[in-house]
Amino acid sequence: MRGRERGPVSAAAADPDGSGARQEPGAGLGQGEPRPRLRGARPSLTLVCLSRALQLSVDTLQFLLFLYVQQLHKVSLRRSLLGDEWPSARTKSPSLSGKSAGGNKNWNDQEHLAFVQSHLLDMLELLLEPEQLSASSHSSCSSLVSFEAVCALSFLLEGTVSNSGSVRPLHELALRQPCHGHNGYSKVSRAFSLPKLESWLRSSLTANPLGMTVCLKAGKKLAWAQQVEGTTRRARIACSSRVVPEVSPMVIMSQVYRQTLAKSSDTLVGAHVRIHRCNESFIYLLSPLRSVTIEKCRNSTFVLGPVETSVHVQSCDNIKVIVVCHRLSLSSTTGCTFHILTPTQPLILSGNQAISFAPFHTHYPMLEDHMAQVGLATLPNYWDSPMLVCRDSGDASVFRLLPPSDFYTFVIPFEMEGDTTETPGGLPQEYQEVLSQREQKVQVWQRMVKEAELTRDQRKQFQTLVENKFYEWLVETGNRQQLDSLVPPAVSSKQAAG
Repeated sequence: MRGRERGPVSAAAADPDGSGARQEPGAGLGQGEPRPRLRGARPSLTLVCLSRALQLSVDTLQFLLFLYVQQLHKVSLRRSLLGDEWPSARTKSPSLSGKSAGGNKNWNDQEHLAFVQSHLLDMLELLLEPEQLSASSHSSCSSLVSFEAVCALSFLLEGTVSNSGSVRPLHELALRQPCHGHNGYSKVSRAFSLPKLESWLRSSLTANPLGMTVCLKAGKKLAWAQQVEGTTRRARIACSSRVVPEVSPMVIMSQVYRQTLAKSSDTLVGAHVRIHRCNESFIYLLSPLRSVTIEKCRNSTFVLGPVETSVHVQSCDNIKVIVVCHRLSLSSTTGCTFHILTPTQPLILSGNQAISFAPFHTHYPMLEDHMAQVGLATLPNYWDSPMLVCRDSGDASVFRLLPPSDFYTFVIPFEMEGDTTETPGGLPQEYQEVLSQREQKVQVWQRMVKEAELTRDQRKQFQTLVENKFYEWLVETGNRQQLDSLVPPAVSSKQAAG
């Protein structure tokens, strides 16, 4: 705000993989740029992974906040009986389509803002030192919030001063001299007056100006190299502008139906990609990406460029994801297949059924260059070592490794410039052997046809028979739609790289 050097502070939420990364504006509940952890007198929480002899640590206060904000997704068991959440009704706000948000809180910046406003005092009290709490474990008008606690709040909040366009974490904004009178900061105690800090935060909070809602309403509409006309009425595909250079752009794809979309361009480089309610579609995003969230999609295939941080798949049915990524996590998915190359164990959260994991099995000319850009290599690769974080009734059969007999390579049908000519890192031996056996059978078949010495009419009749059988197979498997949508445009399929 002008005159008092007090600008809006964007409300954003935590990194779902718990990495302790600071959230970028516009990233909503997604992933943000990692930043050095800020430590004070409190010890950090240390986690030891015995299976790999790795020691990881996170800031204790940030971890408390991360656990607390999971309430944003909490569903009350009494809601169906009372008609609303219990014990208190939560502020409703419009969804992507302008209707009630319902359960779509991941995509709603207003829900994020409402949650922070409703629970701000609770979060501040959670971060207080024990001596600052009363006998009833609540704060008082004399309670002081330590600087370390405000640093932890930077995990959730960041903003600008006087709309300068330069995004800063909360603790840096709070230390600005003109703000001390409003947030109660004392240089002597290096602490903030809790009542003043709460009042300052409430008066400054605003919905994320670079978030998903703004992206959909005012973002740049994207053009695609491959797109079937006539079925895009409900589709929403937009990209947030790079108004703040240090903030990664956001690309949102919602309600794409029976489409084949392909893109590889600077627009996607380093972007947070949100894919929502895409059905019966084939989507190719062939650029290095920052993070990807796929939610409520069905019967679709997603071929992604290397993802620097994480791919999170939630509430999806019968989708196929092909990606090189740092982290994959799944929740509430059914019948999905993941062809992945990843240096970390895939995380299987709650509500998943019939999940299949398989080795990464494709390539495009720029793939290895894109992997280098995001710092991903072919080793280590833990595609076959998923971790059951939330075991459902002790059932370890929630996932399987795709049998080699069901394994086929995937061809990306677009021309691009580049040097990658094969799958990075190759394939596991058992899968490569199956492919070699199939190739030998094809060679035997071709030799048999050649040695049959068919007449010209017999060859034409035989070719017609094979084509008819192939067409029947395309219809039965549903692959006809994909082939029909790949009819090259008038210029060239090289547009996919534009």
